[in-house]
Amino acid sequence: MDNEIVLENEFVKLLPLTLDNIQNLYPVASQKKLVAFSPSDIETPEALKEYVTMALELKNKKQAIPFIVFDKTRQEYAGSTRFMNIQWANKVLEIGSTWIGREFQGSGLNAHMKILMVDYAFEKMDFEKVEFRIDERNIRSRKAVEKLGAKLEGILRKNVYLLDGYKRNTCCYGLLKEEWHAHKKSESQN
Repeated sequence: MDNEIVLENEFVKLLPLTLDNIQNLYPVASQKKLVAFSPSDIETPEALKEYVTMALELKNKKQAIPFIVFDKTRQEYAGSTRFMNIQWANKVLEIGSTWIGREFQGSGLNAHMKILMVDYAFEKMDFEKVEFRIDERNIRSRKAVEKLGAKLEGILRKNVYLLDGYKRNTCCYGLLKEEWHAHKKSESQN
């Protein structure tokens, strides 16, 4: 497995996340309450460094593949995302820890990122299922993964504390390889 994956189309480039990326991420990460639905703290330089360090530790254990997101249309770094909770033996992984600056939200950037990642997971990594875990209140993110063909498989009730002390319900979505192929085929016919 190539440790330095780069995913790219005409809109977005996903590059390996490194500690050197912190300077490029901080202008976005420092936006107040950017990750309101996430338990991750990225608002200060120290918190962001800890976040990236933890992501790289998981990468070294082959449990995650973190990326920095570059918006090719705006020619700016937009945020971060990753393959995570990788279960190599079961051929299942999660796409998550995704955050992009407010100025990039609603631009289609997230959809382009997810399409690249889902396609890579199924076609290059030969995985059989991609999962997404989303705060029940985050309707925008839930609709985005549903547009990719992911199905709501269940809700974990009050399972994750957020930074503000709220304990969220987490929606678990799954997308099977055959569902992705059917989704891509129907999209190409439209």
